[in-house]
Amino acid sequence: MKQPPIFPPPFPVDEFRSRLAALRKGMAERGVDMLIVDQREHRAYFSGFSSTAAMYQALLIPLDQEPIAVIRGLDSPSFSEASRFGDYVAFSDNENPIKVAAETIKSRGFGASAIGVERDSHILTVNRALEFESLLPDAKFVDFSRVMWEMRLVKSPLELACLTVAAEICDRAAAAAFEVAQVGVNEREVFAAMTSEAWRSGADNAQVGVMSSGPRSGTLHSSLGDRMLAEGDIVHLEPVPHFRGYTSRLMRPKSIGAPTDEQIRTAETMIQIQDEQFRTMRPGVNAKDVDRVVREGMLEAGLRDSYANITGYTLGLKSPPRTSDFTRVFLADSDWKLEQNQVFHMYTSARGMAFSETIVVTTEGGTRLTKMDRRLFC
Repeated sequence: MKQPPIFPPPFPVDEFRSRLAALRKGMAERGVDMLIVDQREHRAYFSGFSSTAAMYQALLIPLDQEPIAVIRGLDSPSFSEASRFGDYVAFSDNENPIKVAAETIKSRGFGASAIGVERDSHILTVNRALEFESLLPDAKFVDFSRVMWEMRLVKSPLELACLTVAAEICDRAAAAAFEVAQVGVNEREVFAAMTSEAWRSGADNAQVGVMSSGPRSGTLHSSLGDRMLAEGDIVHLEPVPHFRGYTSRLMRPKSIGAPTDEQIRTAETMIQIQDEQFRTMRPGVNAKDVDRVVREGMLEAGLRDSYANITGYTLGLKSPPRTSDFTRVFLADSDWKLEQNQVFHMYTSARGMAFSETIVVTTEGGTRLTKMDRRLFC
């Protein structure tokens, strides 16, 4: 069995304290005395601990005190192992976690304070937000939307190290899958090879990939089927492993049997256009100019009749229920500029084939963290 990638050290407590210091600056600017953090990625980013979304859980961050976690009692051992901060209140499964969180806020002296809430959180439903307001009638609620998403865009060296490991897992998983993908093999066997290699290499999530074949190969978000691979099929792979919560991604096609000359030319043209796009990905460059390279290039080459989807989006720390992070996306009208050490999944597709990479923004242009050969495999 191959050795797994070389893993970076764990995030030190100083990195979490640095993150909290930056967050508290944003809190002070918005007049927030305590922040309720419930989006799973943000709880992990600021404490080191993330749980499932089966029951409501939160991280309460005061402006000038240590964070307090409100967690399910069942998760207490995991919290103690993973969190960089030790203060928590546990609730049992027959308790109302919103009520426990509200009572904790009051008992810590913030019942009549300015409370920041993530109104763009996937966890803070309308009902939960209204319940907080009814339980904390003396509090002033302040919208804290987008702030933490924006904070996480530029990656630290250790975050880049985690994304690099995830990218290597992508490469290994795709290579293992393509080795199995042959005529007469059930596509589930290909998927099993991909996921098994991802887990062996250090992936820490269950949803580690997407694949489709034959008539469905051009459907990037197709569900796994059970067809047997046949001569002339294109197999589409997209490993999406997580390493310590950080996800990298890559897309590659494989021709089952010899590809046609048209398929080879299509793949080569797509790669050439996308490589040109990567070269533009430097700090200070407008996102719409980066997008234009692929969007207009693919249309001018006649590879697509229209191009409605994005050409890239944010990568980093990610948890369900979301499958992708669209804090930053590349569209024809994207009005933002790239920054050093931002990381993106850049992709394009045409004629049943897709190519993508995990790209970090550098002064020399976009640098690939995924290293697999850029070609139509066969």
